[in-house]
Amino acid sequence: MADEPITELIIGMTTDAQFGPALMFGIGGILVELLEDVSFRIAPITEYDAREQIHEIKGFPILDGYRGKPKADIDAIVNTLLIISDFVIKHEEINEMDLNPVFIYENGLICVDARIILKKPDVIT
Repeated sequence: MADEPITELIIGMTTDAQFGPALMFGIGGILVELLEDVSFRIAPITEYDAREQIHEIKGFPILDGYRGKPKADIDAIVNTLLIISDFVIKHEEINEMDLNPVFIYENGLICVDARIILKKPDVIT
């Protein structure tokens, strides 16, 4: 049996008509709609942007070892946000992307489900 994750995350992207790809990060799984605890950044992002994005969600204490629980691998989240940022910049045909749930552990993370929606061919610039 797999280890129990610290929590489930959502990492995603939507295309803003004015600003382009906007990265989303937050508490995911079935709680994403209930808690609506997400933050956004316009891609491309830096490591500083990713860390700031992670720290500003209300659920950050869960990732930081709330009530004696293990601390999440923040570096793994940062690296994933940076990879997704680069990926969506290089692939302008992507209109939306959701990685949900992403299981976060003390060491590493695992994306359990993903969805990518492409732009219509006449919309790609």
